[in-house]
Amino acid sequence: MSLSRTAAKRLMILALLLGGAAMIVQALWIPFKAEIAQVLLQRAWLQTQADGEAHPPWPWADHYPVARLSAGRFDIDQIVLAGDEGSSLAFAPGENMQAKNLSGAARVISGHRDTHFRFLQAVLPGDRFQLSDSDGRVEYRVDRVEVVDSTRVRLDPTALPQGLLLVTCYPFDALTAGGPLRYVVSASRVTQ
Repeated sequence: MSLSRTAAKRLMILALLLGGAAMIVQALWIPFKAEIAQVLLQRAWLQTQADGEAHPPWPWADHYPVARLSAGRFDIDQIVLAGDEGSSLAFAPGENMQAKNLSGAARVISGHRDTHFRFLQAVLPGDRFQLSDSDGRVEYRVDRVEVVDSTRVRLDPTALPQGLLLVTCYPFDALTAGGPLRYVVSASRVTQ
């Protein structure tokens, strides 16, 4: 039994419509999931601020908020998660906890170049950031912006005492992720 030409055309149109609808749903799912994650991250951050304890944003999360990064010039206000592994960076910038535990060392925060840290490409020396955590709020002023090859240069958080290093992959418009270049923003603590 063969399909008539009209039935075959209708079947083809239906398949194309269903395929298109599936692509639209998939495209909308990622931003929807990101919005829900931000609400849950904000709630966990408020709980952490209230009692000083680590609160994962959802029961199966292996990360929790440790700070909030903000800068008015860039219209950013981002929760920073403990750890800079892929599982946390998918939702927010992450802090390298080994560097955080080095006495007097710079705090090292990483983020994806095409999402949370996309704004870094506009950062200039003199720009200011605020980092809030359980110890209070600290302001930082950008000293330097540079591109380094991670296969040749290892970041040294102890070289910038009490500073802040914001790190992302480079170049920002690369078609594929995972190259060796890193965009590093170095900022010093503003003394009051």
